[in-house]
Amino acid sequence: MSSLRPLVPLLIAAGILLGGNGLQATLVALRGGLEGFSPALIGLMGTAYFGGFLLGCLYITQLIRSIGHIRAFASLAALAASGTLLLVLVIDPIMWLIIRFLTGFCFSGLFTVMESWLNSGASNTDRARVLAIYRIIDITSVTGSQYLVPVFGPEGFTIFAVMAIMITLSLVPVSMGDRSNPKPPDEFRLDLASVWRISPLASIGCIAIGTTNGAFRIVGPVYAEEIGLSVADIATFISAGIIGGAIMQYPLGALSDRWDRRYVLLISTGAAMASALAIVFLAGSGALSNFLWVFLFGSFAMPLYSLSAAHANDYAKSGEFVQVAAGLMFFYSVGAIIGPLASSYLMERFGPPALFSFTAVIYAVFIIITLYRMRARPAVPAAERGRFIALLRTSPVFVRLARRGKERK
Repeated sequence: MSSLRPLVPLLIAAGILLGGNGLQATLVALRGGLEGFSPALIGLMGTAYFGGFLLGCLYITQLIRSIGHIRAFASLAALAASGTLLLVLVIDPIMWLIIRFLTGFCFSGLFTVMESWLNSGASNTDRARVLAIYRIIDITSVTGSQYLVPVFGPEGFTIFAVMAIMITLSLVPVSMGDRSNPKPPDEFRLDLASVWRISPLASIGCIAIGTTNGAFRIVGPVYAEEIGLSVADIATFISAGIIGGAIMQYPLGALSDRWDRRYVLLISTGAAMASALAIVFLAGSGALSNFLWVFLFGSFAMPLYSLSAAHANDYAKSGEFVQVAAGLMFFYSVGAIIGPLASSYLMERFGPPALFSFTAVIYAVFIIITLYRMRARPAVPAAERGRFIALLRTSPVFVRLARRGKERK
């Protein structure tokens, strides 16, 4: 791939940065518990993160247009590293809420810079492979970083210093690599009403998926801790869900290209709901059973965003792909703000299994809505859908925005 070589420094930076971000979400939950923060408060911190992330989705484009990709990356990475150190220097719930909000804003911008840079640097013939490599790096880094927690322990200063070092080191390949600055993004205005009209099902789906995936990613470590898993087992528990989702992304996507996507949404949502209920009623406190069921849960829960986005774009016109991508990302962020707060409150009141009971209820509601929408509008014929998919794949902005909506966290 001729276009890959100039992007190698950026891919290295992405691996370091994504690992640091994946580590922080788990560590905040575990360290917050050690500091005596309630599950509801930890959930509120997750809500604060996604609130900042949502704000970043709306305003980061203007920042990149004003100062360029490299300076935007450097500024946001410096702020994120400083915030990471402040988490351990100032153990205060109000300060942590503020820091998590600002961290969400910073990482929203950092992801936007990296992914728009990758898309601008890749050619049409290489873009899919470049983004596939980026996705592999993402999964590997986020999964691997979970095991730094048992290595260094969630208590003390060291693990926070490691996170700050990782975020800071991501500046090195960006600064020393190819200094060409990609073209700033075009001016863009978000029209949520238009996106809703294009696909009410996908819009509702992204809210539901943001609610459940956000709850799992932010409050999942608290669940694992409260059922008695060790620090190493907590890292494995979160990693199992992420890996399961990565494995099933392509098979479910390929199946939806051949069937009515809503049938695949129903199957995947139903399987995710069943796995969540299995965690509630069958997993108990055993590590192995929880690993198995959360792997199955992630396998069907994590791909739901991609399936919903594909369904929405079946009904979009060629000039509406960017609008749909941005709108669905917004709806996902709204759900991700609600999910950690609601699930953590329910856990605090009813115990750890309430996390997955809450998740199962959300999926049940989404299944009902999907069945209703299947009666309200016919599916796009397969031949017509293929035309939309071909157009969609030529839209690098959609790939960038849709990628940001997947399990982060």
